Amino acid sequence: MLEAQHYDASAKRKGDYALPQEFDGTVNKVVLHQAVRAIRNNQRQGTASTKTRAEVSGGSRKPWRQKGTGRARQGTIRSPLWRGGGIVFGPRPRSYRTDLPRKVRQSARQSAFNARVAEGSFYVMEALRFEEPKTRDMVDLLGKLGLDKKKALILTDSSRPEVFLSARNIPNVVVMRYADASTYDILWADALVVEESAVGGQVVKRSTGSAGRAKRVKKAEQTASQAKKTTKKKTAKKAKAVKRTAGKKGGGDA
Repeated sequence: MLEAQHYDASAKRKGDYALPQEFDGTVNKVVLHQAVRAIRNNQRQGTASTKTRAEVSGGSRKPWRQKGTGRARQGTIRSPLWRGGGIVFGPRPRSYRTDLPRKVRQSARQSAFNARVAEGSFYVMEALRFEEPKTRDMVDLLGKLGLDKKKALILTDSSRPEVFLSARNIPNVVVMRYADASTYDILWADALVVEESAVGGQVVKRSTGSAGRAKRVKKAEQTASQAKKTTKKKTAKKAKAVKRTAGKKGGGDA
């Protein structure tokens, strides 16, 4: 289970936040490439168009007679060899639509989230409190998080017009619902600011005081003793294997 930085509504650090089980740390680069390629293809209009020799105007008669001029024979000015003539194999209007299976899209989206968590660029916050749209409040919030010079994607639990309007005039800051964020949106941003109600999970409570220290010391001792036992078992197995090998060799010599 991965953990992310946890902040309150005023951008003060509260500790760590345990993310749900779907945040397993898996980053599938192949699926990410497929998803980004499909999204970019679907954004293309596909309206590029050129004229073939059948569509170029003019050229209804032979430019000059076949023989006697000393020049190369020509039949029409619409030939691709002429400037302003038709284009051979030029672009035509087409659709670049690329479809991906639903599970592939889901895997790519989760891989993008896991990549941002692994980089330490995933910030979980309590509910964003904006009584009215105000750009200054959003600028101050991002400044406290250290994201004033980065591309930030703010993901809310539900539709929040006051949050959207507060960030509308800030360059490289986008606000949208958590459910609407695509793989390309997540990879575009340098940092993600997510409301805890949108992502789920729970706050990590750390043990404090002498009791907490005693538990940590006891756990460390248990881990060390278990490691020693494992090492002794491995050493004993190796010694038995060596004895068996030596016995076999001795029997063969006899």
